[in-house]
Amino acid sequence: MNRTEIASLGEFGLIRHLTDRLEIKNDSTLFGVGDDAAVLNYPHRQILVATDLLLEGVHFDLTYVPLKHLGYKSAIVNFSDIYAMNGLPKQITVSLGISKRFSVEDLDEFYSGLKLACDIYGVDIVGGDTSASLTGLTVSITCIGEVDKEKAVYRNGAKDTDLICVSGDLGAAYMGLQLLEREKKVFSEDKQFAPDFSGKEYLLERQLKPEARKDIIELLEQAGIVPTAMIDISDGLSSELLHISKESNTGCRIYEERIPIDFQTASMAEQFNMNVYTVALNGGEDYELLFTVPLSAHEQVESIEGIHVIGHITRPELGNYLIGRDGGEVQLKAQGWGHS
Repeated sequence: MNRTEIASLGEFGLIRHLTDRLEIKNDSTLFGVGDDAAVLNYPHRQILVATDLLLEGVHFDLTYVPLKHLGYKSAIVNFSDIYAMNGLPKQITVSLGISKRFSVEDLDEFYSGLKLACDIYGVDIVGGDTSASLTGLTVSITCIGEVDKEKAVYRNGAKDTDLICVSGDLGAAYMGLQLLEREKKVFSEDKQFAPDFSGKEYLLERQLKPEARKDIIELLEQAGIVPTAMIDISDGLSSELLHISKESNTGCRIYEERIPIDFQTASMAEQFNMNVYTVALNGGEDYELLFTVPLSAHEQVESIEGIHVIGHITRPELGNYLIGRDGGEVQLKAQGWGHS
């Protein structure tokens, strides 16, 4: 494969190369890449802005994370933050710190994943920056979204007796990370080793190519449901629940038996001798939506495919607890394992 040194293009040449032929998808994007700043127009809407910083060796390991997947995931984690406000992502800016070990072709791979995510979710790339780096790859993405003024959802709106809901299933991304780390360790000791991921594809997908839950936001909109509080699950169910409880000045009760867990997650947790519910509570990087709705919306929300009612909000003096299958109560703690 050909290798084009980044220095041969220069900074502006690299930006032109990576952003050439970008098509504008949103009416709110008046002018994107190509000037000192993008020009956006959002009449009568509230603007949402979210930023994520991803550092090589802290948030991702290029030993097993393909650059195309990294580009896709870098966009998705930002889109998820906008959906968690009940909004729609519309534009992103992309800034990269790049060491000399990366070529233009490497960045093409990263951008192919980034562009794929933007095409699927209808988001425009409108700017960014590149810089030389002495320490591997740094990715910083800022996402701009929009929401109707009366439909923005914060973490602080949960009320006593509200139902606690979660989309999808939990713990799969963390078990995918554990699987990749295990295979990396074996490979480091035996370069002839060929990992076998058959039967574990879902776990790898949840870790390497997560999706943001645009579909859940659309289903809630169709049902006429505006959550009272919402957050995306990046640091684990337990941590996110405690964020909502703290910001809303409430307590909560969730039920172990109601926490949605995929079969592959349960099977892999057993292999690693881990409690699967501990994994679901603390694993993180699921990018599912955790939200609360009034008790009166019970039938409506239960009828929506992909949403699970896992508990309810209580008064603050009652604390935050997980109710086990045996009826025992375990206090929830923020002890997420953090990002890959």
